[in-house]
Amino acid sequence: MEIIIGTRYKQEWIVTEEMLAKNVKSGDVSVFATPMMIALIESTASACLQQFLEPGIISVGSAVSVSHTAATPLGMKVYAEAEIIAVEGRRIDFRVSAFDEKEKIGEGTHSRVYLNKDKFEQKAQSKLPERA
Repeated sequence: MEIIIGTRYKQEWIVTEEMLAKNVKSGDVSVFATPMMIALIESTASACLQQFLEPGIISVGSAVSVSHTAATPLGMKVYAEAEIIAVEGRRIDFRVSAFDEKEKIGEGTHSRVYLNKDKFEQKAQSKLPERA
């Protein structure tokens, strides 16, 4: 499997009520929430990487370092761009940016690790107590 540095991907959302800071408990205002901007960035990076992965292999986020520099109101379009900037073993690093219809609203870096979906989910489920 060859993951190509420089590959880019873009994804667009429209800010809904469920994405507002006051509704995700990240503030008391009616603007696009920082956790939702991070979710958009992660979703975009995941989609960028998925095209290179074999069936049964997924990626999970492992690090996020972003700034959220401008507010976006309900109903406005937002989009994120992700670019693969490094591949080190199973870790893929991205340069990420987020925008609304008027300006850049955030930027930073994001890392993902690819792995076997079934093994990952089994390991997570093994944390639960056994049921009688």
